[in-house]
Formats: sequence, structure tokens, C-alpha cells
Amino acid sequence: MKKQMHLASQYLAAAGISFLEKREDDSHTNLGFNTESGCLESHYLSDNKDQLSLSYQNFSLHWKSEKDKVSFSLDGASHKEVVQWLNETSQKYINKPFKYNFHYDLPYEVNDAYVYKLTSASELRDLMHLRILSQFSLEKINKELNFNTEIRIWPHHFDTGLYAEVPGTSISVGLGLAIPDTVCNEHYLYASGYNASGQIDTSKFSKLDNGSWSPDGFNGAILPANNLVESEGVEFFNQAVSQFKNNN
Repeated sequence: MKKQMHLASQYLAAAGISFLEKREDDSHTNLGFNTESGCLESHYLSDNKDQLSLSYQNFSLHWKSEKDKVSFSLDGASHKEVVQWLNETSQKYINKPFKYNFHYDLPYEVNDAYVYKLTSASELRDLMHLRILSQFSLEKINKELNFNTEIRIWPHHFDTGLYAEVPGTSISVGLGLAIPDTVCNEHYLYASGYNASGQIDTSKFSKLDNGSWSPDGFNGAILPANNLVESEGVEFFNQAVSQFKNNN
């Protein structure tokens, strides 16, 4: 289900590319996460607050505006059918064509014949809870440390994250939740720091209570996220940011 949700999230990114003015930092393509509905959400796509969302709870796409909401189940649907529905829906509600085109390489191959399949509802729930954990942990850090920044999901790498300057310092930090990759074979929280010289070297930082510094392939801290609770995520982020501050 991890691969399928990553692929399906690209429809929301494509909607941002299709309907919104391009931003230099590509933020028109990024996504929000609604902890109440368990949905990934695009930016508003029109003045009438049209929005495309992807549900972890029922593996479906939802197009909603101020006056209406329509849904499309991904289970058993082909990529071609999804794109056709999105184009018909966008033409109906905002009178603009939906285009599945990107200026970045997708992490997986997909063609018209690719078919989505809901193979595990329990895995989807687990993935949703990981997004909820990271969202709540980052929201608390955002408030506690006065970052005052957005928490967004970037569709290419599919990470939930924030990037912020640390008040009273000359450093910035990137904090978030990453999907399994070459750094860690399960979802993990991460923290990295930056100064005027670039990314901060963490190889000689003090040991963290939870997590580890500078694993192979990553200059920062990571903490496997499975079975974590919010307080542990918040403590991990706090300790990492503290060390970035104290070592610069």
C-alpha cells in the first residue's frame, strides 16, 4: 500500500501543477494532511475552494468545493480511468483540463494500464497513523519553538516535514517523517541542520536518548517511527534542535 499511496498522491500534485500558478520553490505541488479525515489534501484549486484529497481511510479520491463533493474509489481502477475522471471532474467544476504531467521524475513507473488494488486496509490504517503521529509531533514543535512555518507533504519524496529558521540563531532545521529508503528500511523521523556553510556536520554530536546521529547516507538524526507515540517524537525533535543550537 505504501507504493500505491505514493503513486496516488501524484494526482494531487498534478492538480496543483494543472490549476495553480507555478511557484519557484514548487510549493504549489505540495500537500497538507487532515488529521480528522485522514486525507492528504491539495491546495485550494480555485476561488471557490475546489480541492482534491486522497483518503487513507477508504482508498479514494475526493473532489470537493464549497457546494458539492464527489468521490472516486481507487480500488480496481486503472491509471487511465483515474485521469479520465479527474479531467471530467475538473472540467465540470472549474472548467479547466486536468493534466498528468510533471517536471520531476516519479519514483515509480506508471502507465495507462496500471491498476490500483486495496490489498490491506490494516496497512492503510497504519500508514495513516504514522502521518497523524508526525503531524501532531511537528505541530507541537512548531508551536513550542516558535517556528511559525507550514507543515507540508512533498509528493516526490512523500515526506511530511517543516523547514524553519531557529529563532535567535543563524541556523535552520529540517524536521519530519520520511518513508522507507536507503537510510532506514522503515518509516522514520529525521532532523537535519543548516548554517551559512551548508549542512551541519553531526558526526561528533552527543548521543540522543532516542534515535541516532549520522547514519550511513544521511547527515543528521533519525528515529524509526513504528510504534512511536507523540511525546517520543516531540522529544526526539527537541533534542536534535537543541544540539544544532549548542554546536553552532
